[in-house]
Formats: sequence, structure tokens, C-alpha cells
Amino acid sequence: MLLAAAFRRGAFAGGEEDRGDDDVSRWIRRFHKAPDAPVRLVCFPHAGGSAGTFVQLSAAIRRRAEVLAVQYPGRQDRFGEPCATGADEVVDAVLHALAQPEHDDPRPLGLFGHSMGAVLAFETARRMERAGTRPAALFVSARQGPSLPWPPPGVPTLHDADPARILNELRLLGGSAAELLTSPEVMEYALPALRADYRLLHAYAYQSAQPLQCPVIGLAGADDPRVPGDGVRAWARETRGPFAHHVLPGGHFYIENELPQVTEIITDALA
Repeated sequence: MLLAAAFRRGAFAGGEEDRGDDDVSRWIRRFHKAPDAPVRLVCFPHAGGSAGTFVQLSAAIRRRAEVLAVQYPGRQDRFGEPCATGADEVVDAVLHALAQPEHDDPRPLGLFGHSMGAVLAFETARRMERAGTRPAALFVSARQGPSLPWPPPGVPTLHDADPARILNELRLLGGSAAELLTSPEVMEYALPALRADYRLLHAYAYQSAQPLQCPVIGLAGADDPRVPGDGVRAWARETRGPFAHHVLPGGHFYIENELPQVTEIITDALA
């Protein structure tokens, strides 16, 4: 039970500091104050992930951008809350949180989403532009363009899969959390959030709309078993602004080992 309790607290994703030193919102975590940074970057985690995923990125770019990481319900300090059931629910809540006085800020705002988070960041960018605010940039990582069929051919749905099938998928994708989830104790607590996030993705229906005006930057791992490079390049269809595409060494969670290069890509684009 000690292992499961630590997982619930977030001890494997930055520890107790994951709440941020001035957290006043259930949805937004700020790990490092950076009032002198010229831009802010809102980061959306992957399926089953938490705000703590972005602790190291926040530290790495704090002089160039202040990271605001999204904390989904149903995990870590929000473990007892119902998980989100749709992309609009997350977008509504994040934009509402960002509009509160403690997060309202005149600095430009960029968006970064990894895997499932890329879809949520994209829908947030759409909503912002419809309201008359253009994001500084949209970074979409380890996720194929939203206009392509999901899941891709040959990839099973996971929201209703048995735990063994889900664990096999996590092992395939790799990343530091995959080994932790081999513990039945940890898997018991992680599985509801994973299922809910997979269910959200299964329910997501891409709607054709006016392309974005902001720059879009696609990132992918060269050895990602689920997201081929061509799939990430499909994000170019979603903007009239500049599009860039970067393929980095590694798999689905390439960012864990390529943080310096990811940092350089983000800061160059935001500059």
C-alpha cells in the first residue's frame, strides 16, 4: 500500500512540489515563478499523465517561458474527483482558470500538448482564436494530426480493454511510468484515470473549421510505435500560419531523454 499511496501523491512525478509553490487552482500548476519571462506556456499531459510531467521542462525554460501545467481531475491531489469525460470539459475549465485574477496576465500565451494533450491544446487554441486571442504558438507532440482517423488502423481501442492489454500498450509506448505500472498496487490506482482518458479520446470527434492563424510546431519520436512522422506532419493542415516539424531520437516519450533539444525548439519558436 505504501507504493500505491506514493503514486497517488505524485511521488513518481516530481513529488509533493508538484502542487506548485503558489497553487490556487485545481486545474493549473506553476512549479517555478518566472515573472521576467516574456511568455507563458500552458502544458497539457498525455493520457494517464499529470501536471508533474512538466516539472523538468518548467525548470529548463523558466528564463524564457513560465510553464503552467494542467492537472486533470482523477489523479494525484485530485484523485477523488471524477475524471473529465470530454475535450470541451477540459478546455472550458482550463480557460476559466486562466481567466482568474491569479492567472490573468498580459504576456503572450503558448500551448504545448503531448499525446492526448496535443488534442486538448489544439482545441484550446481554436477556442482562443475564436475569442480573438491568438496563441503565441501551438506545440503538438507525439500525436498525429486530428483530421486523421483515430485510433489508426491496426491500433485497438483501450477504454474498454482488460488491464493486461492496457499494460502491454504502456510497455510498448515506454516512458518512465511504464515500469512503475507493472506493480498491481500502482496499476489499481492508475487504471481509472487511464481508462477515462482513453474514453475521452475515443469520444473526441474532429470538426472541420477555419484553420488556426498561430504557428504550429509538430514534434515526434523517430521510433514512436504509434505515431509515424507522416501523421505528425498532418498538423500542417490545421494552420495558415507557419508550420515546423521536428523528429527527435526516441519513442513515444522521447521528451524524457531529449529535453535539451525540446527546450531549444520551444524557446526558439516562442522567441
